[in-house]
Amino acid sequence: MSMTEALLKYTDEEYIEPPHGFCAGCSIPLALRWFLKIMGEKTVLAMPPGCAAPSVLFPKPSLVHKGKRIKVLNTPFGSVVIFSGGLKSAYVLRGDMETQVVAWAGDGATFDIGFAALSASADRNEDIIYVCYDNEAYQNTGGQRSSATPWQATTTTNPLPMPKAEQKKDIVLIMAAHRIPYAATLSVAYPGDFMRKVMKAKQTKGFRFLHILTPCVAAWRFPVRLGIKISRLAVQTNVFPLLEIESGCKIDITVNSKGLPVEEYVKIQGRYRHLTQEQIVQLQAGVEQRWNQLQYLANYGK
Repeated sequence: MSMTEALLKYTDEEYIEPPHGFCAGCSIPLALRWFLKIMGEKTVLAMPPGCAAPSVLFPKPSLVHKGKRIKVLNTPFGSVVIFSGGLKSAYVLRGDMETQVVAWAGDGATFDIGFAALSASADRNEDIIYVCYDNEAYQNTGGQRSSATPWQATTTTNPLPMPKAEQKKDIVLIMAAHRIPYAATLSVAYPGDFMRKVMKAKQTKGFRFLHILTPCVAAWRFPVRLGIKISRLAVQTNVFPLLEIESGCKIDITVNSKGLPVEEYVKIQGRYRHLTQEQIVQLQAGVEQRWNQLQYLANYGK
């Protein structure tokens, strides 16, 4: 870790305080903590329905810095990015060029319900930061399947004997295909890498897309204490590689993977408890295929 990263990691500035409404062991508040340490108080968060929107407001507003509340705007499910773009335009018209407008949305609002609006906003290269906290299902309403749910994972709408049969949508490459200035994947298990990418997004103009994996204790079915371990294993097994993409073409893998077996990741999650050894082999093959694709793209032209 560089000195800059160390200073960022251990700053005393805090922007989220207890009590908040997140579940015990949830990694979303930690993601908000790292994120707001870099973004600072001149930030407005637009939030659609999901785990974050009610949890930062009840039982009391918890996004607070030195007694001053961080502005949070609740939006309809499918239009958080539209609200964010309009809000940014309003700040610019008022002469405020410093306030950062952030759409903070779950995978349901990103991969599914708000996907058309997300694509349109990226196409217009609107000057906002879009953050997707991805717990791989509609967890706030009971753990229903989304297009972010991985192959063979069980959900309340895909219980056994019918786990999800489709692959997870590759949202970061889809967003990069819009040729936006910056897209990246982040993990709360790697705070230095996390905050460096948030800083880079903050310093970039135009549409920026950040994709954070946020394991869900209740729906993924793992002990509360294992959230960070699961986040780290997702990276170390190449299930969730940490990378950044500039202008849709320059891809860099930012954290070296250990290439651990995917079985290490799935065996501590109840949603995968039904997997046979043959299915684990298939899952491993799919992860390796995507990892090889990313490595090829990262090395292309070098």
